[in-house]
Amino acid sequence: MADADAGAAPAPMQVEVAFSPAPRQVDRVTLQLAPGATAAQALAASGLAARHAALGAVGEGGLAFGIGGRAVAPDTPMQPGDRLDICRALKVDPKEARRLRYRAQGERGRQRVSGSRSR
Repeated sequence: MADADAGAAPAPMQVEVAFSPAPRQVDRVTLQLAPGATAAQALAASGLAARHAALGAVGEGGLAFGIGGRAVAPDTPMQPGDRLDICRALKVDPKEARRLRYRAQGERGRQRVSGSRSR
C-alpha cells in the first residue's frame, strides 16, 4: 500500500515579519509560507512594503534583514517559527548619542552628592 502523504505538498511554515517605521511603533505580520521561502519572499508576502514607503529600498537605503538578531541576505531561506526583522538605518551612532545625552545633562547630573562615598 502506497503512503498517502507521498504526493502531498509539504505543510506551510509559520513565520513573522516585523518592521518598526518609527521609535516605539512596530508593524508585525504572521504568515504561512511554503518551505524554503526566502527572506525577500516573506517581505513581499507580508504586504508591509505596500503600507510603508521606506521598505521599497531594502538593501539600498540602509534597510537590512535580520533573523534572530543577526543580519541576513535577502535570499536566506526562512525556517519555521523565524521572525524576520526589517531594520532601519541608524540616524546617529549609538556612542555619539550617549555623548550628546551626557553633554545635554550638564553639570546638574554630574555633581556627586557629598557623603555618597566612604573615605
